Amino acid sequence: MEELKPRPANSSPLTPLGFLERAATVYGDCTSIIYNTNSYTWSQTHCRCLQLASSLSTIGIKSGHVVSVLAPNIPAMYELHFAVPMAGAVLNSINTRLDARTISILLRHCESKLLFVDIFSQSLALEAISLFPPNQNPPLLVLIKDDYEGDGGVDSRFCYTYESLVEKGDPFFNWVRPKSEWDPIVLNYTSGTTSSPKGVVHCHRAIFTITIDSLIDWEIPKQPVYLWTLPMFHANGWSFTWGMAAVGGTNICVRKFDAPVIYSLIRKHGVTHMCGAPVVLNMLSNSPEAKPLENPVKILTAGAPPPAPVLLRTESLGFVVSHGYGLTETGGLAVSCAWKREWNKYPATERARLKARQGVRTLGMAEADVVDPESGVSVKRDGSTLGEIVLRGACVMLGYLKDPKGTSLCLKENGWFYTGDVGVIHSDGYLEIKDRSKDVIISGGENLSSVEVESILYTHPAVNEAAVVARPDEYWGETPCAFVSLKAELTHKPTEFEIMEYCRAKLPHYMVPKTVVFKEELPKTSTGKIQKFVLRQIAKGMGSSSSTRVSRM
Repeated sequence: MEELKPRPANSSPLTPLGFLERAATVYGDCTSIIYNTNSYTWSQTHCRCLQLASSLSTIGIKSGHVVSVLAPNIPAMYELHFAVPMAGAVLNSINTRLDARTISILLRHCESKLLFVDIFSQSLALEAISLFPPNQNPPLLVLIKDDYEGDGGVDSRFCYTYESLVEKGDPFFNWVRPKSEWDPIVLNYTSGTTSSPKGVVHCHRAIFTITIDSLIDWEIPKQPVYLWTLPMFHANGWSFTWGMAAVGGTNICVRKFDAPVIYSLIRKHGVTHMCGAPVVLNMLSNSPEAKPLENPVKILTAGAPPPAPVLLRTESLGFVVSHGYGLTETGGLAVSCAWKREWNKYPATERARLKARQGVRTLGMAEADVVDPESGVSVKRDGSTLGEIVLRGACVMLGYLKDPKGTSLCLKENGWFYTGDVGVIHSDGYLEIKDRSKDVIISGGENLSSVEVESILYTHPAVNEAAVVARPDEYWGETPCAFVSLKAELTHKPTEFEIMEYCRAKLPHYMVPKTVVFKEELPKTSTGKIQKFVLRQIAKGMGSSSSTRVSRM
């Protein structure tokens, strides 16, 4: 068989862009996007993306150029996931909640050629551009207007509008297919929950793989109705931007949302699927609008281990919760809590405990393990021995843009991607995250998991949100400091001492928070992750916890 080699007919580069072309054929007259009272079919979306890609090529965007977008979950944001790479360019989706200084740094770092800007991010974008040094050319600006939100005035520094580029483009444009499946397709900056943002580059092959992998793992049927509660700028919506085209789904776009908006859209459009961080589950289950759903809605959560009480409350409303684990560096979920039928017989609390685990590798990943970070040896499968979670497979990034050292530190020569997440493996082979490596608290020589302490805090009936970080201590080195927000309309608000005593009854004493800080709301990233680095700075500024202290903020 040695004479059988790869040939052009059997080695076309894998890319998710072909999903849109197929959707236009198979689901052409079916609804692709709904936004307020506007809607498009898959034929229209395909045509609009070709027109936009054509215009991008006409104005000088070439293969390998970075094209950035600063926008929420609106139709233009969805279309850009196809149109930009169809022009051969690399899509860079920017977090809309970043400040102008950070956005300016990212745009300069990636040498962006074009920046699409939502109407409500005009001033933010212009401030970011004003921070460019005189010797560096800023990207050209394209304004995305919104018929439902009003123009609010258009600054003359914008060279084009989004719709003008669509209108003047060629609907029969021969889109730029990747010469190699290893060509870059997206550049995503990490959310910065533990450190400064890094530019993660993914290739067509990886995005194709993670997209198909995610559809299979979540068992998504043809033509689902998908509500965009997960920001598309967060790891490209965990790949479901391209995934919805593959299955001919209907994308329900929403600019901003809260629990009443989500419940309203679920009822209005018959939503079947949605994604979100555990904070979205918490929002839905604690809302005054919360009542049993008419039909089940599947919701996929990741980003942090969902507390068992939140899972219980959410599923009691009719949401079918799936849980997984991934990073910007994997383009989506690389590990999922594959559910076993026999677990359905267990009590609700035990089911919730099992579902809170991250699980096993998805089909698209080659291997997942938990290893000793020094020796690289797998830890014991006892559910208690801590190690670093490592992955390898087709979904792992090419590397960090302009950061060979950072790339080498996590993509090691032993063939593993070191995630920086601390976890354990249970006897049944399922992974469970215990912490980010930077969030492990070392108190008196004992390593304690902030996630474990948080899971206990979430069982307190008055607690809405909880996060635990290290606070400096002259004697112990570090001690746990709990930041807590309480549920609204409580008849009795617990004291700091009561919170500590509650934990003391359920945890080893060394894990009990020595400090409790009450806040109206905990700081979060735009994707709903609690910003522990902000809380760590607050805890550090409080000084040594040489004695038990409490505070309200």
